Amino acid sequence: MVWWLLGLLALALTGCGEGTWNHPYPSADATSNTYYSSFSERPKHLDPARSYSANEYAFLAQIYEPPLQYHFLLRPYQLVPLAAAEVPRPAYFDASGAPLPDDVSPQAIDRSDYVIRIQPGIRFQPHPAFARDEAGDYRYHALGPADLDGINQLSDFDQVGTRELTAEDYVYQIRRLAAPWLHSPISGVMRRHIRGFGELADALSDLQSADELARIQALRAASLQGVEVLDRYSFKITVEGKYPQFSYWLAMPFFAPLPWEADVFYAQPGMTERNIVLDWYPVGTGPHMLSENNPNLRMILERNPNFHGERYPTRGMPQDAESGILADAGKPIPFIDRAIYSLEKENIPRWNKFLQGYYDSSGISSDAFDQAVQIDAQGEAILTDDMREKGIELLTAVQPSIFYMGFNMLDPVVGGDSQRARLLRRAISIAMDYEEFISIFANGRGLVAQGPIPPGIFGHREGEAGINPFVYEWRNGRPVRRSLDEARTLMEQAGYPGGMDRETGRALSINYEAVATGPDDRARLNWIRKQFAKLGIELVIRSTDYNRFQEKIRNGTGQVFMWGWNADYPDPENFLFLLYGPNGKVEHQGENASNYANPEFDRLFDAMKFMEDGPQRQAILDRMVEIARTDAPWLWGFFPKAFSLHHQWLHNAHPNEMANNTLKYRRLDPGRRAELRKEWNVPILWPIWALGGLILLLVIPALWMVRRRERSTAL
Repeated sequence: MVWWLLGLLALALTGCGEGTWNHPYPSADATSNTYYSSFSERPKHLDPARSYSANEYAFLAQIYEPPLQYHFLLRPYQLVPLAAAEVPRPAYFDASGAPLPDDVSPQAIDRSDYVIRIQPGIRFQPHPAFARDEAGDYRYHALGPADLDGINQLSDFDQVGTRELTAEDYVYQIRRLAAPWLHSPISGVMRRHIRGFGELADALSDLQSADELARIQALRAASLQGVEVLDRYSFKITVEGKYPQFSYWLAMPFFAPLPWEADVFYAQPGMTERNIVLDWYPVGTGPHMLSENNPNLRMILERNPNFHGERYPTRGMPQDAESGILADAGKPIPFIDRAIYSLEKENIPRWNKFLQGYYDSSGISSDAFDQAVQIDAQGEAILTDDMREKGIELLTAVQPSIFYMGFNMLDPVVGGDSQRARLLRRAISIAMDYEEFISIFANGRGLVAQGPIPPGIFGHREGEAGINPFVYEWRNGRPVRRSLDEARTLMEQAGYPGGMDRETGRALSINYEAVATGPDDRARLNWIRKQFAKLGIELVIRSTDYNRFQEKIRNGTGQVFMWGWNADYPDPENFLFLLYGPNGKVEHQGENASNYANPEFDRLFDAMKFMEDGPQRQAILDRMVEIARTDAPWLWGFFPKAFSLHHQWLHNAHPNEMANNTLKYRRLDPGRRAELRKEWNVPILWPIWALGGLILLLVIPALWMVRRRERSTAL
């Protein structure tokens, strides 16, 4: 028996000497054109009318095609056609319906018409909703209980079909945005801008209790005043007044086409119980389609065999000619046949699998940051030696977002437009060392903000022209934060020498509204308290949960707080409206959480928001930023940086913080990946050999004793 076990051990060691033992994928896929990545939270919505989350867009944007998209390489971000034949330019009309010139005053414009022409020949992915029988009728649009026996997932349907994309599919989807039962997150915004949208939403509210098929029939028959099919490949959207930012919405999945056949297919009785719904199985025209949705294990995107085709960009920024990012210029995309996203809830397993080569790209968690990245003498992030030896590449990009510290401008101490309050806010702005904050609490992943407009957004200024002169001065080609002595001088000018209120004789005390839940928050809040203490200010931390925090901001009962904003679209209007008086949080329930109001700023905002990008708009933006810096309603904070890593076999992994449909540009070298996976995952056999040797050392004496006893008994 013991000899048999030893033989089995030797056989196992002999058979496993080659290859990797920890490979998580089938060996047949070792050199397949498959992209491997992960996700940590399952998408809640894959219905384009309902989705509004980054983890959902990671899948949706590869499947659905709205009319427009962002150019992969050009900055500032530029809209280019996707399913549309060209980027539509609005036509303006007055109240009588007479056309107006492009340079007319916005106040004269009653409506803007956007005519969207889509490319002919685009077809939907294969799907059972389009399958027809011999008579030409839809095969799966009148299913009974017996027809669903044995059907548990979409792939259980035997037949699939397709059809050409038409303008009606876009119009139907826009009507869906108005459907109250779908709770589209942009319904309120579109009610203000698309003519007749609110009236349709109100009319559809009567169908809240109707069954799904009745709702769909009502949607198909509904009329939306501001959205009209012109012909098979063209439709028109009428926008109230002038709203230049509307074009950006046409690049979001909300405006992707949705075939009515899919809605009818999923609405049939018995489908929801089997989780065969649009939120689980999207239907699009994009380069990839979702072939497996198992969010407890993995999600798989595969090449859409009906994809109409697209080509890699031929234009880029000046530095792109040398970087190699244009090596595939003009080639047909997508390059990748399949993308497998595995569920990884924990950071450490995800990171280890990336290092082993089993994920092609990865973000960097705080725990792994020091292992991957170090900050050089110039403050730039560079890869560690271990990462460079593996050929791993680092991508960084400033996100179209801002984290800022806001002053409640309604507060009698830190708010208002008095010179005293303004000097106090400027002093705090100097003392609050955001360079240190970014280094300690963001692993260096941020760029100190000099104003409200992030890089990559029209209106942002670089270099000396872009610094905030009240907080920084330009020295030796870079901005340098003004000294604490200057901040203390400002405190004295404001009537708070050494942090003491000259009028009351008491130390200045300011309340800071915080959302804090753990030890990391405690360290951050202690750091913030120390920044105010530099000026002799006592900072009182008032921690609460997020709901209570929002209530305080909504009611204007706080003094100082920290908040952030992610761009909906890459336009300065989407950031400056956070400082627009009529958008004040307390009085108007808007997104101006500081309740800042400056008549000149508001007047310039009203003019700027209707303008096309150009020198005139830039001049107005410069003046608006100057006003905001002077008044200092915010301590400008920082623009977060996205850090990501990818292996040497993954090409075209270029950061684009506005586009979500970038999988189609990526290209793999599967052969090189297989080689390096094998090299990095060589089995370490000596512990097993050592164990085998130990077993032999223990077993041989025992066998000798058994044999000796047997011989003694025989004698």
